[in-house]
Amino acid sequence: MATQTKVSTSLMTGNQAVVKAALAVGADMFSGYPITPTTEILSEWAKEAEKNKKLIFLQTEDESAAGFVMIGGVSMGKKAWTATAGVGNVLMQDPLSMAEAMRIPTVTYIGQRGGPSTGTVIYSQQELNLTRMGGNGEGMRIVYAPSNLQEMYDLTIKAFNSAWKYRFPTFILSDGYLAKTYGEVNIWSLKKSDIVPTDSAFLNPKKQPNNIRNCFSQEPELYEHLLEDFADFDKISEEIVESETLGDKKSTILICAWGVVASSAKAAVEELERQGISVKLFRPITMRPFPVKDLQKAEEGVSDILITESANGQFGRIVREALYGASDATIHRLYKPAMGVMPEEIQAKLKEVIHGKAK
Repeated sequence: MATQTKVSTSLMTGNQAVVKAALAVGADMFSGYPITPTTEILSEWAKEAEKNKKLIFLQTEDESAAGFVMIGGVSMGKKAWTATAGVGNVLMQDPLSMAEAMRIPTVTYIGQRGGPSTGTVIYSQQELNLTRMGGNGEGMRIVYAPSNLQEMYDLTIKAFNSAWKYRFPTFILSDGYLAKTYGEVNIWSLKKSDIVPTDSAFLNPKKQPNNIRNCFSQEPELYEHLLEDFADFDKISEEIVESETLGDKKSTILICAWGVVASSAKAAVEELERQGISVKLFRPITMRPFPVKDLQKAEEGVSDILITESANGQFGRIVREALYGASDATIHRLYKPAMGVMPEEIQAKLKEVIHGKAK
């Protein structure tokens, strides 16, 4: 979004930034069910719909219904979306798996909260597996992970454009900390060419109505259908994958972190650099498809890797799989399921690693 023209800088929460971005990119329908920490998205959209009668707002009886209503709206040409968290994310996997099977472009904001079950209501990174791979499907999804308030806005715009460009379910995978954070957000001026057009998944005025199926009678028929989707997903993945590598690129110590934990890791890297300690950080921006090649490039020349996350290895397993057979580095872990990770904790862990290497 850095190439866009800035209109203004506003103070807002992460949840408000997501709604502002959805409106900027042309969303015109929201269906949802209240659940902390995403309820403000529902209430903010309701306020906008009260002011603008062209916007549709539907509070459904539960999260599953919200997902199916969203699919219905998209099917009839609306740029519809939803938001949920925690147990709501679990309940919504039925419609989201349907959208995946039928190649219906949907956008879902996920504000992760602690599990299992209702757990806590504000923060975790424990919904990574669920959001990336979903229910009874194969994970043909696009998942963006913001790490700061500005990216809550920017990546929401990107999520809507990717959904309608590639026609796979798309997610903004965030958390309650970012959702509740209050600060400055740059608002961009989007031209018509910056927004991917919306058309109906079923009714295209230039074509005959499409018969999009979600149920197959025979295994070979479904198998062939899946192979086509796999090929499409693999083809577009190179266009979608996104990451950043920060710090000393020649360092032999690599931190891997994502989402808001990556912001803590950035602060840790900057402080260690001031102390004369050389480290680098790899942060995936797309969690699905995952930037495997970028990670492997960042890992070149590395002897030690610290993986840190607010879950018990959900992200770590993805990193280790991406590096399997391509790295001899020693893996170190800083896992804090459902807990935030502070820069000081990352610094302390890295100094342990460096001290251990010096022995």
